[in-house]
Amino acid sequence: MGLDEFVAYVRAQRAGVVSTLATDGSPQAAYLTIAATERGELVFDAKPDSRKVANLRRDGRIAVVIGGADGTTLQAEGRADLPEGEELARCTAAYLDAFPEFAGSFDTGTVVVLRVVLEWARHGDFRGAAPRMREVEVPAR
Repeated sequence: MGLDEFVAYVRAQRAGVVSTLATDGSPQAAYLTIAATERGELVFDAKPDSRKVANLRRDGRIAVVIGGADGTTLQAEGRADLPEGEELARCTAAYLDAFPEFAGSFDTGTVVVLRVVLEWARHGDFRGAAPRMREVEVPAR
């Protein structure tokens, strides 16, 4: 799966499950709205005092699953961060392009944007007689 197809898939699905690691190493998951930047990064918002933000500040490793309802999924792993400066503006713009209804939360500072830089991803299509799995061409960083 190429980058353009990956971005289109994420933008069409619009949500997924994000898994982070607690201090004791146990998984913690949350279902969230998720967008994609033109560069193929995943972006989502969270409350600054949420478990996922605390977890990712300590350990940026993250797993994300997008889709499922239509018989397709995207599994991804990477590193998450809280972008700053121009990168924050770019990632926020990508998120608000997908979810303009959440602009008020950004205006009041009640949420932060997190960015996931992919290290690995795979798309699965389970709608046919035999599952079709395709690796995503993850951009080099």
